[in-house]
Amino acid sequence: MRILVCVKRVPMTGGTIVLTDDAQAIETRHLGFTISPHEECGVEEAVRLVEAHGGESVVLTLGPAEAEEQLRDAMAIGIDRAIHLVTDGEEWDPQATASAIVDAIREDEAANGPFDLVVFGNESADAGNFQIGIRVAHALGRPVATGLKALGVEDGSVRCEQEAAGGRDVYVLPLPAVVTVLEGLNLPRYPSVPGRLRAQRKPLETRAPQRPAARLEKLRLEVPEGVGKQAEVLGEGAAAAPRVVEVLRDAGVLA
Repeated sequence: MRILVCVKRVPMTGGTIVLTDDAQAIETRHLGFTISPHEECGVEEAVRLVEAHGGESVVLTLGPAEAEEQLRDAMAIGIDRAIHLVTDGEEWDPQATASAIVDAIREDEAANGPFDLVVFGNESADAGNFQIGIRVAHALGRPVATGLKALGVEDGSVRCEQEAAGGRDVYVLPLPAVVTVLEGLNLPRYPSVPGRLRAQRKPLETRAPQRPAARLEKLRLEVPEGVGKQAEVLGEGAAAAPRVVEVLRDAGVLA
């Protein structure tokens, strides 16, 4: 089978996120770069599926020249080859991004045959638009399932599991299909030194897509407010005991 996994170079934001003065991007002067956690699981799943079923895995990104680092990391893990849609580093809107990815998919499929599965992270760790996978699936006319925590390929179909209240929803899609996955789908491996050396010899194709005219406008980014914390004084000494018991009962700790 043939699997394409799409990734995005994003800032490492383990701490407080700071925006640029115009609120159009994340301030990255003092940050390193990686791919989103959801996409790390997508790369790992693509490698595992090809290991289990045979075939070819391909990684694709749209981003600046520096994004080659993330593509090489994916190949060091086990992806067979890479496609780099090189940009000047300016953020593309979701519609333009999806359009460029669709064109790249069609061009590769014309030369090498259809991808059985196209895998996206559920959303990127920076802009968090939640749109690209669905837009690509719609443009290609393929079924799509989003927010997945489990995948399994069998008999020309893909079994998709979403977490739901009280259990999981299961969908079975005919191949070829598009899926978006969540962190926790698997435990991603990390590049080894021998893997990095092998990745340097794997093919990486570069293209320069033409950016279409913008049809979406980003007004600004906003950092969500953190969850507030508060403390309640239940009383002092032995006088607080009845209130403590009441709180424990409300929490279901005491019958």
